[in-house]
Amino acid sequence: MHDGNNDHQDLTPTEGVVVRKRRKGIYILPNLFTLAALFGGFFAVVMAMNQRFDLAAAGVFVAMVLDSLDGRVARMTNTQSAFGEQMDSLSDMVSFGAAPALIAYEWALKGLGRWGWIAAFVYCACAALRLARFNVNTGVVDKRYFQGLPSPAAAALVTGFIWLMTDSGVKGYEVSWVMFGFALYAGLTMVTNVPFYSFKDISMKKSVPFAVIVLIALGIAIINIDPPTVLFGVFCVYGLSGYAVYAWRKAKGLQTSVISTSTEEPEESGLHR
Repeated sequence: MHDGNNDHQDLTPTEGVVVRKRRKGIYILPNLFTLAALFGGFFAVVMAMNQRFDLAAAGVFVAMVLDSLDGRVARMTNTQSAFGEQMDSLSDMVSFGAAPALIAYEWALKGLGRWGWIAAFVYCACAALRLARFNVNTGVVDKRYFQGLPSPAAAALVTGFIWLMTDSGVKGYEVSWVMFGFALYAGLTMVTNVPFYSFKDISMKKSVPFAVIVLIALGIAIINIDPPTVLFGVFCVYGLSGYAVYAWRKAKGLQTSVISTSTEEPEESGLHR
């Protein structure tokens, strides 16, 4: 029975029970983290336009931290939603796709002419392809690994180099071709089939030995010694780790692709080697 008002009440004939249809809503908590990460990317672009490249790089790193939290918060509070997934992807495209490309171009690549904007565009396009492929292949990829370099890590490579050079007093035009190489490496590695450890099998709800907390405290202390150098070094190691895993699996004769079976688009059948 439809009463014609906005509550959309339905009366079940057999039981005489009024059932209210649940209105679709948006979960606030995880989407607040996503919006904050999006603001970090937007802030980074604005700072780059104002020639404050140190703050631009810091904005991307803050966005990376917030992006790592929104999904975990959604899972821990059981507030996952399709809207949240799409919002997260769009935020990632701004913070880890467009923002690093624009910052790198404004800092160093602009002086290379057409080569500069080509490198920036390749990075931006690869980030878009990486995110689209991730969304399509979510159900068929081994959760312990990412298929290709994740976009936050790629952004950390590009902006981490800018942060380190700016902190050392090096001008962008002095290392423009090095920046060109970093942009291409980070961009193209995002769209490879190289496996990168995802850390998703680490549970925040499980108890850990006291020594783990001590190691975390030591890690924070080491980062505080020289944040640009330490963070850039960490992401350089991570950016190379996937190729090391790939080479090790290849040498052992193991499957190198992290996709077990894929029938979804884009077609991945020729990449399962």
